[in-house]
Amino acid sequence: MSVSKKIVLLGHFGVGKSSLLRRFVENTFSENYMVTIGVHIMKKEVAVENDAVTLIIWDVEGTDDFTKYRSSYLMGASSFIYVFDATRAITYSDLKYNLNHINEKFRGIPVHVVGNKVDLVDENDLLKELEAQEIKHSYLSSAKTGKNVELLFQDIAAQLVTHAQ
Repeated sequence: MSVSKKIVLLGHFGVGKSSLLRRFVENTFSENYMVTIGVHIMKKEVAVENDAVTLIIWDVEGTDDFTKYRSSYLMGASSFIYVFDATRAITYSDLKYNLNHINEKFRGIPVHVVGNKVDLVDENDLLKELEAQEIKHSYLSSAKTGKNVELLFQDIAAQLVTHAQ
């Protein structure tokens, strides 16, 4: 079976959405910050057992107010990846509110919460902070080192294949 699935990267400005995408698709990382204006779309085929899944990944410009995302960017998504910056608490302080908004508007679509830039923090301290704020995350990653990037997208592809059957 061969399927295509739309994945949307969401999050504040500068959390590393584009870097995660480039690490996954091109296996590259750049220290140079490039602002995404509108949306940038890349794709990569992933093998899941005997199936091929083409992930069409929409890297949407960052915003502090998730109610302002263009619905056309989000429509048709099979999965969302909410990225926060492990070095900037402001990027996950409103996570619950933003997740509630996404889940209200797009019921039944999985949301994977990813803390990026973990190479720049003490991971144990971050885990304590997230636990204290009752923030549940799916993955802690680093686009710079590649930590958990491939695993994140591979797991999403596997989940989408399982639900497609």
